[in-house]
Amino acid sequence: MGVEGKLFEASTPLGFIVSVKAEQWEKIVTFKHPVMSGRERDVQRTLESPEEVRRSRKDPAVYLFYRTERSKRWLCAVAKKLQETGFLITAYVTDSVKIGESVWRS
Repeated sequence: MGVEGKLFEASTPLGFIVSVKAEQWEKIVTFKHPVMSGRERDVQRTLESPEEVRRSRKDPAVYLFYRTERSKRWLCAVAKKLQETGFLITAYVTDSVKIGESVWRS
């Protein structure tokens, strides 16, 4: 993957780097979660300094990174790990932490 098109990278506490391409971010904020527009730094911070990380029940290579926004509101960044790197699947604000194996806590 070339440097062009890369929006940001985040080094996770699980030991892999999540690379976020501008094209993927545009899909997230245009089609999936428009409320996340302009919140790239918040997503990067969630990936780098989450309060909790859970493994997806559907795919063991997918991790959900959670950081508290306010009482009973979390920012969730979902990333898939591929060897030592990964990519962002989506990011959204939620009122609940999903069921799944907790693999890391701050």
